[in-house]
Amino acid sequence: MTEDIVATDALPTVDQEPPRSPIDDLVPGGAPPADMDPLADGILMEHQKAWIADRSDLKLAEKGRRTGVTFAEALDSTLEAAKSKSDGGDSTYYIGDTKDKGLEFVATCAGFARTVAKELLAIDEFLFDDVQPDGSSKQIAAYRIRFASGNAIVALSSNPANIRGLQGRVVIDEAAFHRNVAAVIDACNALLIWGGVIRIISTHNGVLNAFNELIKETRQGQYEYSIHTISFDDAVANGLYERVCLMRGWDASVEAKAKWYRKIRKSYGSRVEAMREELDVIPREGDGVMLPLAWIEACSSAEYKVARWEPPFPGFVDMPEASRRADMLMWMTRELLPVIARYHNQGLTWYLGGDFAMRQDRSAYPIGYVGQDLKRHVPLLVELRACPYDQQKQALFWIVEQLELIGSFAGGVLDANGNGMVLAQESRQQFGADRIVELMPSNEWLREHTPRFRAAFEDRTMLIPADKDVRDDLRQFQVVGGVARIPQHIRTTGTDGGKRHGDAGVAILNFHAATMRGGGQRWAPLIHDAPAAPSTREDEDWIPA
Repeated sequence: MTEDIVATDALPTVDQEPPRSPIDDLVPGGAPPADMDPLADGILMEHQKAWIADRSDLKLAEKGRRTGVTFAEALDSTLEAAKSKSDGGDSTYYIGDTKDKGLEFVATCAGFARTVAKELLAIDEFLFDDVQPDGSSKQIAAYRIRFASGNAIVALSSNPANIRGLQGRVVIDEAAFHRNVAAVIDACNALLIWGGVIRIISTHNGVLNAFNELIKETRQGQYEYSIHTISFDDAVANGLYERVCLMRGWDASVEAKAKWYRKIRKSYGSRVEAMREELDVIPREGDGVMLPLAWIEACSSAEYKVARWEPPFPGFVDMPEASRRADMLMWMTRELLPVIARYHNQGLTWYLGGDFAMRQDRSAYPIGYVGQDLKRHVPLLVELRACPYDQQKQALFWIVEQLELIGSFAGGVLDANGNGMVLAQESRQQFGADRIVELMPSNEWLREHTPRFRAAFEDRTMLIPADKDVRDDLRQFQVVGGVARIPQHIRTTGTDGGKRHGDAGVAILNFHAATMRGGGQRWAPLIHDAPAAPSTREDEDWIPA
């Protein structure tokens, strides 16, 4: 590649750039003050420190607007470029989504070089000679600063075709708004062969965007990117308002902070989805079915069983305890024991999931193992309809005891919402906190586990009973507000005419989570549900701590 320094009036940009956002006028961008020392106390926020401290070769940042991630990356790029090659230093190629952002990035790095590396660097504007796949060349306008170490920071105003030819660190900023970002990301991976590193930073641009797909696939384990999620509220909690005051020369106060926060939220008006995407890191148009019908049916086996219990007659709950226990034991011996006994002395490790209900819905308990083929098998799923609490406890304890007789019981994840909290706690006391998780799923927990759960069906590494009600329950999972869950308002009618609320689906998700734990790993016993994003609250006085 050849480089010629030229002067240009108009530089080409990529095909798309983020639309202007209300926050752009309320949180300042641009280069920092010339005398700012970014390493001084109180300058970097915690998420910026975490970004710089993460030395992974592959890093992704899904962020809210104006949260300072690119600022942190500019500092990191400067520190790396100032070091000699022998000390591990390297050049950085910044690929932004607009000409102005490229210049801003290089100017920020030049400022940091002056205050941190004690180098006074001039910004070169030049034409970068980009070799095309057919061997021809295309000149891309670019900015550059050169360090005494021999390294450089280069900002390109357009996606180079020959990213594979670059050597060093590559930073793709606002990746979701780049033309053909999937091809750019694929090309970047070739840099790893020569010890390069990749930094991909962006706000979201819709659920179907390649950037969001990369995030999802990474969470499913297909890539080894280190993911940093930084919402606007995270940045506010980490001191964003105070940094704005520093840049603007404002006097910071609690009252002014609350007013500033409300102004930003309310500036979106009725555009709630835009606000959630730009501030809360939730990609737009995220509602949809998580598990396609074809995937579920491909993971279903007619050899596996769903055993359903319901009261044998009205008034069963009022029967003497001894009669109720005898009736439940008789049913379990007849319906469950033959299935469980089939796996006697096979050396399997068993897992359990649970979703609790008392009246309207069903309690569901899938029982299974991870086979030699690494598939998660659920040969038995137990459903209890309108079952008295004592008999639910009797059934659950009996099942675990049978599993311990035929093999080993590694553990289970049990629903601890509502009345389920008591049974989950008693199960933990009975079988140990290292084996039983009392689960009240937070958004964070769902974000961690539902992508893997979805991937298990997509890859056909789950095998469950072929059953219409179970299939329909799994179909109720939807991506709502960027998180996969079964919406509260969902109610379906089962084959027996009773109401369902995705009961078997939740239980199978919990079973899958239990198998991901493995045996002998201690989890926190209780996971509280996270508070909802404040975007739709009437109480606008709420701000992050």
